[in-house]
Amino acid sequence: MSPAPLEAARAWYAQDPDETTRAELATIIAAAESGDAAALADLDDRFGARLAFGTAGLRGRLGAGSNRMNRVLVSQAAAGFAAYLREKAGPDATPTVVIGYDGRRNSDVFAADSAAIFAGAGLRAVLLPRLLPTPVLAFAVRHLGAAAGVMVTASHNPPDDNGYKVYLGGEDDGSQIVSPADAEIAAHIDRVAATTTVADMPRAEYEVADESVIEAYVAATATVAPAPAGAAGMNWVYTAMHGVGYETLAAILRLAGYPLPVVVEEQIAPDGRFPTVAFPNPEEPGAMDLSFRAARDAGADFVIANDPDADRLAVAIPDAASDGGWRRLTGNETGLLLGWRAALRAQAAGDTGGGASLACSLVSSPGLEAVAKRYGLDFHTTLTGFKWISRAPGIRYGFEEALGYLVNPETVRDKDGISAAVAILGMIAEARERGQTLADLLAQFAEEFGHFQSGQVSLRVEHVSLIGRIMTALRADPPSELGGVAVERSDDLLTGAPGFPPSDVLRLWLADGSRVIVRPSGTEPKLKAYLDVRGDSAPDAAARLAALDTAVRTLIAAAQA
Repeated sequence: MSPAPLEAARAWYAQDPDETTRAELATIIAAAESGDAAALADLDDRFGARLAFGTAGLRGRLGAGSNRMNRVLVSQAAAGFAAYLREKAGPDATPTVVIGYDGRRNSDVFAADSAAIFAGAGLRAVLLPRLLPTPVLAFAVRHLGAAAGVMVTASHNPPDDNGYKVYLGGEDDGSQIVSPADAEIAAHIDRVAATTTVADMPRAEYEVADESVIEAYVAATATVAPAPAGAAGMNWVYTAMHGVGYETLAAILRLAGYPLPVVVEEQIAPDGRFPTVAFPNPEEPGAMDLSFRAARDAGADFVIANDPDADRLAVAIPDAASDGGWRRLTGNETGLLLGWRAALRAQAAGDTGGGASLACSLVSSPGLEAVAKRYGLDFHTTLTGFKWISRAPGIRYGFEEALGYLVNPETVRDKDGISAAVAILGMIAEARERGQTLADLLAQFAEEFGHFQSGQVSLRVEHVSLIGRIMTALRADPPSELGGVAVERSDDLLTGAPGFPPSDVLRLWLADGSRVIVRPSGTEPKLKAYLDVRGDSAPDAAARLAALDTAVRTLIAAAQA
């Protein structure tokens, strides 16, 4: 190893204002100076690269070093972002930037550092008054007419992670950043990191928002689905997954007229340690076990879960065929139900035609297109991420299969697990009035639009380089058949496809109408393959999906060899 990481570590230590990471780094530097191989390798990992700023902002493990989330890195990001905003606004403008934070470790510290640096750069910096869900920050960008917003969160990532999510106002209308803004901001951050120490960054007093911002979000979200008569007596369970969702959700439930849920006490309060889950993501195996236990104890009709920053929603229903008697709906199942709801409401309001649209990411169920066609709505497929979905022309509703739903684009241009929870509560209450359950609605959807089923093959890796090798192998030798079904065509979005910017995505279209999409995860060290089939019946669709799953697992295993 060259001496560069050791030199970088010493320079980092000299400007680090955080006593915890300074102590951590001092120990490693001392060991490395004595020739300890493990310490030298650790420094190479921490300083051999820089945590990249992209369209997802920043996200990574907490700790000292340029390849970790810490106060030095966040300060550099804030100063670089401030320079970008000043450049875009011009010399005579004072852009407003609003900052939010969730309950993860150091989220409040990173947010306060950012606010002070934004203010020191001559921006109007407004810090939200306490830890809050990501959708409240996304709402606040538009509500305050801000030029930008920053949310300090790592969403559903492992407990040792944190992140920095960036939104833009103005023409971007409160959506997350996309290219080329990401590269332009990253260039400013790199210049700051190369020329300015943290101690030399000007800081100033910032504003703290009052409760009116939160009250406006609560009021707007309560209108998504005011409680109908069928809401009376609903018996349900809610978990915040150790996150920040419940306080805001409860205020909305009271205003909208819904009964409060039975809560999962072990997970209801914000706790950045996430003591009951290894991965605080409702999609992960075991993450909802406490919810299911509470539901069995309460005799509940359904379960609703948010992830830690409450931008995702999971729904579960009783199912005698599932282990423990409960089954979490897939993101596609919930997304299609909410899409059906949106289409029905558009029809009732005379809002079909004229460019009104439904949208989903390219890895989400093609069933949404069938809904759009039935009701005369436009349909758009986008790259993954609500930074793209929220920009779909004429959007009235959008979703992606990773438990993300945009149900009120007029107020929040991002996925919002709280407004989605209100929308699904409204659907459940209306179904109760007709003597139906969520399971009945799923069956009705299949009869109306077809038996769509989706699956996913996910490979978590220790080193991201393995994902690149697998994608290269698949591109070099794409399959001609999967599970005995011919692959009719393949699209490589890296070399371009109509309607999409270049992206590391492979799409395979099978002769029976099935579809496989392979791509790296945008937020975790995973390779993901998304499987979609449509059958003549539920058993037929299940059989097609099982065969495709086996074939794709075999394909990925061969590509690793």
